[in-house]
Amino acid sequence: MSLMSSMSAVWQSSPPGSIYDYIRVASFALGSDGRISQWSERASELLGLTADQAIGRDPVEAFVPPEFQETGQRAVANILDGREWTGLVPYRNAQAPSGHGIAELYVMPGQDEHGKRAALCIAVDVSALRGLETDLASSQAVFGQSPLGFFLFGTDLRILRVNERFAKVFGRPVEEYRGTTPHDLLPRGEADRLAAALRQVLDSGQTLTDMPIVGQTPGSPDRRRWSVSLYRLHSGSGRPIGVAGLATDVTGRRRAEQEAAGVRRNLALLNEAGARIGTSLDLETTARELLDVAVPQFCDLASVDLYQGLLSGDETPPGLADGSAELRRVAFASAVSDGPVPFGDICRVNTVEDPKPIQVGEVHRYPFNSLCAHALRTAQVRVVPGRDGSESLELGAMLQSTLVVPMVARDTVVGLAQFSRTKGSEPFGERDRALAVELAARAAVSIDNARLYRREHERALILQRSLLPPGDPEAAGLDIACRYLPGNAATEVGGDWFDVIELPGHRTALVVGDVMGRGLRAAVAMGELRTAVRTLALLDLEPAEVLSALDEIASGLGTSGGSHTGARPGSRALARGRAAADSSDLTEVYLATCVYAVYDPVTRRCTFANAGHPPPVLVEPGENALLMEVPPGMPLGVGGEPFEEIEVELPDGALLALYTDGLVESRDHTLDEGLQALRDALNTSDGADGGNAAAGSLEDVCDHVLSTLDTHHGEDDIALLMARVQGLSAESVGDWHLPSAPQSVGRARELAREQLESWGLDDLVDTTELLVSELVTNALRYGEGEIRLRLLLDRTLVCEVWDGGLVQPRRRRARDTDEGGRGLQLVGLLSAGWGSRRTPLGKTVWFELALPDGRSSGPDSVEALLSLW
Repeated sequence: MSLMSSMSAVWQSSPPGSIYDYIRVASFALGSDGRISQWSERASELLGLTADQAIGRDPVEAFVPPEFQETGQRAVANILDGREWTGLVPYRNAQAPSGHGIAELYVMPGQDEHGKRAALCIAVDVSALRGLETDLASSQAVFGQSPLGFFLFGTDLRILRVNERFAKVFGRPVEEYRGTTPHDLLPRGEADRLAAALRQVLDSGQTLTDMPIVGQTPGSPDRRRWSVSLYRLHSGSGRPIGVAGLATDVTGRRRAEQEAAGVRRNLALLNEAGARIGTSLDLETTARELLDVAVPQFCDLASVDLYQGLLSGDETPPGLADGSAELRRVAFASAVSDGPVPFGDICRVNTVEDPKPIQVGEVHRYPFNSLCAHALRTAQVRVVPGRDGSESLELGAMLQSTLVVPMVARDTVVGLAQFSRTKGSEPFGERDRALAVELAARAAVSIDNARLYRREHERALILQRSLLPPGDPEAAGLDIACRYLPGNAATEVGGDWFDVIELPGHRTALVVGDVMGRGLRAAVAMGELRTAVRTLALLDLEPAEVLSALDEIASGLGTSGGSHTGARPGSRALARGRAAADSSDLTEVYLATCVYAVYDPVTRRCTFANAGHPPPVLVEPGENALLMEVPPGMPLGVGGEPFEEIEVELPDGALLALYTDGLVESRDHTLDEGLQALRDALNTSDGADGGNAAAGSLEDVCDHVLSTLDTHHGEDDIALLMARVQGLSAESVGDWHLPSAPQSVGRARELAREQLESWGLDDLVDTTELLVSELVTNALRYGEGEIRLRLLLDRTLVCEVWDGGLVQPRRRRARDTDEGGRGLQLVGLLSAGWGSRRTPLGKTVWFELALPDGRSSGPDSVEALLSLW
């Protein structure tokens, strides 16, 4: 049946397409009389005669040029003798340069219907034959000598012919390829792709270029890669006769491209690492940044462990040298799971005893003989091979391999990074190892910087916070609220400070200062000045005197030889000028501004002195905020300039605001605009009763001011101290003037007893009487003029004795044989504190007693008296 189908297909009509399409064969027949009896259309095309012009004529006379006719007559006679003849025959051809052409003539003798001799002649133009021979020779040369692999598939998608180069590319002899299909040469998937491509090109006629094909050559296990280009072949009539193509082995080029792509990928990854790792001075953030870069661009899973001791601030935690110290997992990332899995860290423990993966934040150790501990000890990269997937279904058993990379910064191992790839991914190569080391090193340097910064930052914060007063300072006759905002939230260290200092007589010193500059140096200078302010305040100096002494101290902060105390102002200025001119002098000049105020709750008067600081703001009840006209003075550290002070009476309920310039000054606006904004904020900070800031909650007022003004510009620190004046009521003050007479001692005791009984402080009567008697007696004996006795009741009881003498009392220890000299010793034993201060008209000696709380009775006066002997 198949044979019959094939035979029927042979006789079916098909488009012309053969070698005759290229050479155009012409035919005609000669009768027994030697004349043309038949003439084909091809003969008309080749010889230029129609059938009417040719039939019945002598062929020599019909188309042979006259000069060749005699020779042609002899040739025709031989032909009619019954012999086959082949030869070259000239014929008229007007298109040829010489006027005639040459035809190759093939004569086959025969007989006509009457049995007489006849002949069939076939003629081909010689020039067409020569052109065809040249084309075949050229095709053969290109096909056989080309360095490219040529092949030809027929319409049945079987190979018709290949050249030697193709045979070498695919690793078989030339003769073995004829009749083969793509499935005989390539794996099934690749063969299907090639067969589909051949069919598409054969059907559509569209060229296909650089199609990648992967396979193996016979006898070689290596995978090869070829690039194939296909195009359709046509016959002379345009009929498709097959698909031709070129095949090139691009395995080496592919490897080179992969190598170049790998290098570009690694460079891009390193560039990304440089941009993304170390953007924060936070250890955990830096570790996460490393994993964000590595996963999934470099690996499928990754983790970072850091030494717990280093995280806690230890310089060298135990076990750091041998890798057995505690580590904390600070980061984990995965592109194939939602949570931690046991991957490279499977070597930390026996997975049978402890199969749980390490959690982020967990503190753990690696055994001494584990690969991870060895990597930590030696600072060398180790490779942990993946486990067989048949062991367990957990993800840890599906890993290709893990790189265990110690994180080294400044010759110190700070932790361990692990990078893993799952099965199916390319295994880690040498280039990957180098890249992992580089990534871990960059992160390690950033982590070590963050660790060092954290350590120094914590020390600076301890210093800074130790120099600032507690959050809720207390003062007699004042409500206090304060705020401190660092200019740089990352460091929180600056030179601004404020302080609330309790002075004798229930007075309070309010201080706000600003050391020019920022950072740790400014904080240290601020600490020195704040300590000096407290020391000077306890000497009960006037505000202007305090600032003058601070100026001397600030002048000596930046010098290598200490303070300039005792030097004349002119010499100090000259010394600073020389230091500025000498480029080899690396000393610094510290300048600071400060406002110092002392408030007396009894008189409700406040004394101000200013050293180049922004003026205080006062808000009286029902009034708008106003800037106090305090003489500004020169900044501390300039030296040689006197300071002025003013005294202002503050009504009850008034609000006083002291601040640093960071609150009111920035690049966005001028100082005057900032001061006006502060006043406006205080005017609009309504209290619960609808009044201005003087009536509202101090904490709310502070919050309102900071939220209204631009306090997040980050240019300078901000300190804000607010105090609302309450004053001591008249019922809390006892004030008497006594003559300089012996009977005043008894009168002072009586007045003190009566006042304490009216206040309900019966427990303090005996002690107070005794100490008042001692102070009044000393005033009579060593002082001058009228004596003044004042008792003040607030959080403690304060007793003050005033006189006109300038000699300050001095406590001394009396000998056993002395009859006196024990008064001040007794005051020191029985009181919570005592002291003396100068006044414009003399001096004041005071002592302070704690109020009874019902739990203790205080020191016993009899025991104190007996202890003096």
